[in-house]
Amino acid sequence: MTDIHCHILPGIDDGADTAETSLRMARLAAASGVKTICATPHFQCFTEARCRSQSALIAKRFELLKGMINAEKIPVSLIPGAEILCMPENASFFKAGLIPTLGNTRYILCEFTFDEELSFMEDMLFRVADAGYLPVIAHPERYDAVQENLSSFSRWFDFGYSIQLNKGSILGSFGRRAQSCALRILDAGLAHIVASDAHGTEFRTPHMTELCDFLADRVGFDYLSILTERNPARILNGRETVPV
Repeated sequence: MTDIHCHILPGIDDGADTAETSLRMARLAAASGVKTICATPHFQCFTEARCRSQSALIAKRFELLKGMINAEKIPVSLIPGAEILCMPENASFFKAGLIPTLGNTRYILCEFTFDEELSFMEDMLFRVADAGYLPVIAHPERYDAVQENLSSFSRWFDFGYSIQLNKGSILGSFGRRAQSCALRILDAGLAHIVASDAHGTEFRTPHMTELCDFLADRVGFDYLSILTERNPARILNGRETVPV
């Protein structure tokens, strides 16, 4: 499996607090069959200087953790990335090439505040695409506007944006509304990727066995393979995702 959304880098955001936590997360992922992890710390910037300094910190922590994983012989490959909070203040930075992408491809993992309006999200996603990138929408099932208006959300699929659902949402960790929305997206065939969005080793972990068992029963092995293997790998190779 390939996990394209994981807060495994130590000491950057609300994910792994220490390098040891990061290593435990890598071991948990590997034990459940994950072969590749894209490290996606939260990325928020309001100025060009902030973008550059944050990117430099992420790159430094990435190389540190990659070396430690290799030294510990944990059988996972670490790929660089980030989860971008899309705001009007950073719209110009997309065209300037200052925003980290997934695996240095054209794919950008985009997130919003949970109470953001649908029209604002659509405008920001258009700006990302207009700058020449391919939006991957992080956990849309957790956004209030998507939960309330799933029919409008389906336009994002039609626009060619990639839809990433969270493991925790599908399994009910974020409440009934998020779970119901995630399952409706799955059942409609609108999801491209499922990822852990892991933040640690206790509650939001990168261990994927329970999720895979659930999805195999609900959507079958073919869709499971697309969600956890084929599409995540295609994204990190800069290739077009496979729709269901």
